[in-house]
Amino acid sequence: MGFYEIKNMLSKKLSLDFSKIAPTSPNSRGIPAPVGHSTSNTCGTCKECQDYCPTEAIGVDAKEVLNIDYGKCLQCGICVKACPKSILKNTGFVHVLAFQKEELRIQFQNGDFEPKEFDTPENILEFVKLTNRNGFKFREVAASGNNAVECEINASFNNVFDSEGNQAVSVASPKHADAIVFSGPVGKEMVYPLSSAWECIPAPKALIANGTEAISGGLFKEGGRPKNPDLFIGGDPPRPDVMISGYRKLMGRYQFSFQKEFKNFLLKMKETIK
Repeated sequence: MGFYEIKNMLSKKLSLDFSKIAPTSPNSRGIPAPVGHSTSNTCGTCKECQDYCPTEAIGVDAKEVLNIDYGKCLQCGICVKACPKSILKNTGFVHVLAFQKEELRIQFQNGDFEPKEFDTPENILEFVKLTNRNGFKFREVAASGNNAVECEINASFNNVFDSEGNQAVSVASPKHADAIVFSGPVGKEMVYPLSSAWECIPAPKALIANGTEAISGGLFKEGGRPKNPDLFIGGDPPRPDVMISGYRKLMGRYQFSFQKEFKNFLLKMKETIK
């Protein structure tokens, strides 16, 4: 046995411990939120953020309610730069994960919101029974995207993120898969291939929308899906650790509620700002 083999055996493990992972990243912009609110600094109705948002993910209504659809959010930070009162801030919160698309839509009143309860769909419970112990295999379908998600999927298999070590394994054929992971807005030429791949898999199975384009179309028109996705992973593209956290949620190994976790995080963030 050589020197480097012995050194590697004695060195500290580099792979992330996903049982201890945080839903935030200090090196990422993450999703925006109105954490700059105070009694003298309200959102108003200027709508600068709404006008500049490239995906129409954010809007202000007449009652000064700020509506943000994080399923459409690119995490680009443009709305934060556009906000004239510096109310919107980049939070660094990157775990945009949900079983239901509605959970990714939040209404802020005076910079605050009340988290809603969302039940786990029955088909997800069946999928958890299938995959909780032994994990699952997925076939990835690039449905008219820009390949950014595919780059991050490739990175998810390195020794830092170790998707296969977390029992989420990519396979060459949907006939060998338990789930379909798709990226992109699903252009018209990819509607049939995506649907065909989905039909190859026996139930229980899962359809995973990976990235903002897969969730909402992003900058493009949202194309046809074989069904409503079972898991939504936000970001353009999502980080590898976010993807794997989503897979772990789908396997019942990660108990994560987007709205509750985001609410608790914002409370701590506002205390820090004060």
